[in-house]
Amino acid sequence: MVKSFILFFLFFMAVQISKSQEVIPLYTDSIPGAKPTPSTYAENTEVRSNGTLSVTKVSIPTLTVFEAPKDIATGTAIIICPGGGYGALAFSHEGTDVAKRFNAIGVTAFVLKYRLPSDQIMVDKTYALLQDAQQAIYLVRKAAKKYHIKSNKVGIMGFSAGGHFASTLEIHYNDLKIANPEKIDLRPSFGVLVYPVISFEESVHTGTMKNLLGPNPPDSLKRYFSANENVTKKTPPTYFVHAKDDKTVPVANSELMHKALLAAKVPSNLFYFEKGGHGFGLINKTSTTDWFSLMAGWLKVQKFKVKGNF
Repeated sequence: MVKSFILFFLFFMAVQISKSQEVIPLYTDSIPGAKPTPSTYAENTEVRSNGTLSVTKVSIPTLTVFEAPKDIATGTAIIICPGGGYGALAFSHEGTDVAKRFNAIGVTAFVLKYRLPSDQIMVDKTYALLQDAQQAIYLVRKAAKKYHIKSNKVGIMGFSAGGHFASTLEIHYNDLKIANPEKIDLRPSFGVLVYPVISFEESVHTGTMKNLLGPNPPDSLKRYFSANENVTKKTPPTYFVHAKDDKTVPVANSELMHKALLAAKVPSNLFYFEKGGHGFGLINKTSTTDWFSLMAGWLKVQKFKVKGNF
């Protein structure tokens, strides 16, 4: 009984918090490439047993805005992409919780509730997520004045499959999948990838790949969606966080892209935890090290303004 009350309370609080934030639809008109959503395909939000918020069956993508307090706002912004294997979104501990942490250092954050790939709601699910990523950065940069951010200081961050989502934008920002009449630059200014899925060729998280590309994707698509294989000297500087004992998404994923970035002479940093497994979000309970503060210090070195002594 007590456990049920606690879960209900957490869900209630999560709903109240989301109500207090501005939520922007990713597409103001029809969603490109969308099929009519079946009545049985309804978005679902629930609190999991560990108290975190999970969203499934997303068909209408949105951005939830967390503006930095005016007295400490730096003009830097970030789009946050929760993970969940392309089957769900870990919306609180890899989304809204992280946004609040960025607000505390003067960074405006946008939590992206992206569509989850499904043949039920998409004509072609293969590129729909890249479309959502491009549309997200398009909208944020287009509204830079409204949110008091600098258009050349907009990064992207992703956890797990959200890391794959973010890394795909980092490498394919020029492969235009959206309408962009203003020709807004869709290249993220920087990336932060936390225990990310990177490769569909080595150390593959098969669930993520299957959800996006189906059970037997051709080699050409595996390569296209392996960020490490597509790094260039124009790929944004990127910070990685990964635990060496991650059995869900092997640390080799971060290592592959980190090494490719360094080879292309792109600034990159990979912070290792010895332990922690997968999905720890902001807090790795096996360590006293605050990776977020280390990442903030790296952003400062890369000339992206943040508040605090890092």
